[in-house]
Amino acid sequence: MIGGISAYRKTMAISVVMPALEMAQENGKLLAWRKKEGESVSKGEPLLEIETDKAVVEIEAPGDGILAGITAEVGAVIPVGETIAWLVAPGEKPPVKVATAAPAARATSAAQAAAVAPAAARPTAAVGAAAQISPKARRLAKELGVDIGQIRGTGPAGTITSEDVQAAANAKGAAAPSATTATAAVTAATEPLSQLARLMAERTTQSWTSVPHFFLVQNVDCGALIDAQKQFSAGSVAGTAPTITDLLIKLIARVLEKHPRMNASWAGDGIRLNPDINISVAMAVKDGVVGAVIPNANKQPIAALSILRRELTERARAGRLRPADISGGTFTLSNLGMYKIDAFTAIITPPQCAILAVGAIADTVVPVDGKPGIRPMMTMTLSSDHRVVDGARAAEFLGELTGAIREPEKWL
Repeated sequence: MIGGISAYRKTMAISVVMPALEMAQENGKLLAWRKKEGESVSKGEPLLEIETDKAVVEIEAPGDGILAGITAEVGAVIPVGETIAWLVAPGEKPPVKVATAAPAARATSAAQAAAVAPAAARPTAAVGAAAQISPKARRLAKELGVDIGQIRGTGPAGTITSEDVQAAANAKGAAAPSATTATAAVTAATEPLSQLARLMAERTTQSWTSVPHFFLVQNVDCGALIDAQKQFSAGSVAGTAPTITDLLIKLIARVLEKHPRMNASWAGDGIRLNPDINISVAMAVKDGVVGAVIPNANKQPIAALSILRRELTERARAGRLRPADISGGTFTLSNLGMYKIDAFTAIITPPQCAILAVGAIADTVVPVDGKPGIRPMMTMTLSSDHRVVDGARAAEFLGELTGAIREPEKWL
């Protein structure tokens, strides 16, 4: 019976790992533990808070148990897949920490109790050796002109990470003699970026330099759209009325049903058609922008879509987005109309193939029945990935979306 209990308890231990919210993510920064070591935790309960290149998110407990064996301190930057704590049964000891060869884990896993060398004894790559290096770190090294042969990797098994590359670039810049004292003063005054801001800069640079963007612009009369928004608002409770953004999300999703290629993704060596239409809505937060996702937007009723979009906005502003809130987007809408911007061009979020940028709706003099008239006009700019769609496909999509905005009653 003792053996049976031991085996049962061993399988009860669940590892808590640094999660990956996207393929390119290498690590995450631990911002807070929501539970203290020794406290009971229920599955689905907020357990910790991390910062990634997309947002600050709360991570839920993967199971029931007692929080034990915490190895990560608040503020630590941790490789994806590394175990940082355990959930154990009452009276159970957490397994000895297992060194991983690479940050490959994407979720929690059952514990395997084995004695290994402490984390401090992990090997690091010797300078000049053929060290392992992540794709993102290799790309960053090329952009910054850093020789990877001179970098000592600090990741698992000595893997060179993007942080190692950035540190080497900073050291290289610091070692170079300044032309003048004024230049040195400016360098010293450089504002450090948060992880979110830095990685957002990397992602936008990567997209702009590697994705073959092309752009289409269309002006559309929003008179009928405004009328539709008023009709939906008439029967809603105060503070829950759908916005123009909500109606645009729905219309975009419905039109994407007829243009699946615009909802596709670039998969590195081909085109992946996505079965679901998940609209990512660009939202401004401290230090950057996050894309909060409305899943299956084409199937959501306007009222439910509007409520979800408001909840996502509140969580984004409070820094409480969940992993599911920012994952799985297939097409992005960026609306700067509330800032009174007439028009702008947006950068695609890979692997998505398109993003629609919309400006403010403004009264504009336009031809109406052959005479000058004033109509509420909006400018839309569609950015597309030429590897996935050509100009004709994108034009057909934008044209049909324009028609849907002019006659929303046929689509909503």
